[in-house]
Amino acid sequence: MRLDGETKQSLGSGLADRFRKSISFAAHPIADFLFPPACPSCGRMQAQHGALCPTCWSGLTLIERPFCDVLGTPFPYDYGGGALSPEAIANPPVFSRLRSACLFEGPARELVHALKYGDRTELAPMMARWMQRAGTDILADCDGLVPVPLHRMRRLSRRYNQAAELSRALSALTAIPALDTVLYRSRSTERQVGLRKTARQQNLKGAFSVPEQALPNIIGRRLVLVDDVYTTGATASAATKVLLRAGAANVSVLTFAMVAPGII
Repeated sequence: MRLDGETKQSLGSGLADRFRKSISFAAHPIADFLFPPACPSCGRMQAQHGALCPTCWSGLTLIERPFCDVLGTPFPYDYGGGALSPEAIANPPVFSRLRSACLFEGPARELVHALKYGDRTELAPMMARWMQRAGTDILADCDGLVPVPLHRMRRLSRRYNQAAELSRALSALTAIPALDTVLYRSRSTERQVGLRKTARQQNLKGAFSVPEQALPNIIGRRLVLVDDVYTTGATASAATKVLLRAGAANVSVLTFAMVAPGII
């Protein structure tokens, strides 16, 4: 069963949802009686919290090797170590490497929408565990995690930044510092949904900035930019350029999901 817009909205609001997040299920068994464990994607009852049901798990397309060494896009066959996709060869990205845990479809799409729009911030630790697995190579030599920021007005309306929630959850898993204040969205932009790649790039010109006081945390550092979804690369590229100009040694990108090549 897929969640419709009304159901997702109801899951993300109300007293029950706020109470659920304010308690530890392990420390308060009564919470399991009041709020039985349910699949975070479809809502089907199951044995434990924070895990997908078997049906949704089987519908999740995890990105496994073989994949492009730079863009992390999956290959149908194993072309050997270090193989690059045609896109990576024809249009090399400004960031060093991209890794994503899964394709943005089915249950993965439901999880992203629930985290992003449904106030389901408790999903971030589960999603971050999959991201940690997918990003093993880029996290191994990382000095700091940088979430893609929201403009202050959008963050005010949404009340949290989903990329920052994922970044903090990754930091808890890896002990890599989450650098929440080194990158700002200094200009409000149109929503990227529905825009083609060129329009997205134009929309993001001048959107990001680095405050001077953040430079010591950037200069010479190997950074990983964290976001929920990689679509065309416009956001990741714009943010990476700003971090590199500020003195970062290199920037890689880690997202929970990736739009399948050819969809956008």
